[in-house]
Amino acid sequence: MDQNFIFSKKILLWYRTFRIQDLPWQLNKTMYKTWLSEIMLQQTQVKTVILYYERFIRRFPTIIQLAKAELDEILFLWSGLGYYTRARNLHKTAKIIVNHYQGNFPRDFDKLVALPGIGKSTAGAILSLTLDQHYPILDSNIKRILIRYYTLDYYLSENKSETNNTLWLLSKQLLPTLEISAFNQAMMDLGRLICTNTSPICNHCPLQEDCQAFLTHRVHQYPKKKPQKKLIKKTIWLLVLLLQQYQTKKIWLEKRSYQGIWGGLFCFPEFPSPNMLNIWLSKHNLHNNPHTYLPSLKHKLSNIDLEIKPILLNLCKKLNYTKNGIWYNLSNPPIIGLPKPISVMLQKL
Repeated sequence: MDQNFIFSKKILLWYRTFRIQDLPWQLNKTMYKTWLSEIMLQQTQVKTVILYYERFIRRFPTIIQLAKAELDEILFLWSGLGYYTRARNLHKTAKIIVNHYQGNFPRDFDKLVALPGIGKSTAGAILSLTLDQHYPILDSNIKRILIRYYTLDYYLSENKSETNNTLWLLSKQLLPTLEISAFNQAMMDLGRLICTNTSPICNHCPLQEDCQAFLTHRVHQYPKKKPQKKLIKKTIWLLVLLLQQYQTKKIWLEKRSYQGIWGGLFCFPEFPSPNMLNIWLSKHNLHNNPHTYLPSLKHKLSNIDLEIKPILLNLCKKLNYTKNGIWYNLSNPPIIGLPKPISVMLQKL
């Protein structure tokens, strides 16, 4: 009997026997729900995504409502989830689908891949999980299963074309003729719950008998551990401008450019050094205003170990300042996207 057929049969039998509780986006599935969940799940764990997804789908139950929304509101709902390019691409794609496809997702793979933020795996997920079309998925969970099953000397995050080509070829070969949606979902569930990164439960795995990593007692050697990037240590100084008028406290926040970290979110004015901050204060005649050094914050980004040094400065009147920003009312917060450390600081204020 064909080994690929045996593989897919074992996966489907496991899926039917140990039926996993449906996640929110798997109930009454639509292409919109699948797309939204797949974008959120990129580089983010399921348990983190559930709350964000449920809040997002309540506010934007249809792609038409998402397309009509202001980007600031989308970033507000995305705040804390990280990798904000995903949210901006979500908005772009929603607008394209509404304007060019009458609000209906294209059912063509190439048209889907051409949309912002949708790669081969996301397109495959939308078409296979929702419509049972014959397309594989290659997320990190499935990559990990394949690398262990075949003992492939690959890093999980490796993006070399030859590596991905091998994994795509294997995922296509293993795809059954029928029950595509069930098979793809089962593979993702198996990787998420059984063939996990740090504590795989091999005794509960349906692939145990033929898994090369298990048979050679090398499960923990696969996938290969990529040498960690050296964390860049960076310190920034944030200026917290507080204006108190008529028992109302307002804080000045600037909208960041879409390049770099926290793109498109609102943040306190940022400076690379105390000297640059003092120059700015002198320029705006604020150098004599009373100020307080607030407790420093530590924040980790993908490869940056960030130390944040906030300085609180009291104002008597609003600045005559033209930079793109708002006066954030602490008692009546506006709907805008905020980086997590900024949100924490505002709550304390």
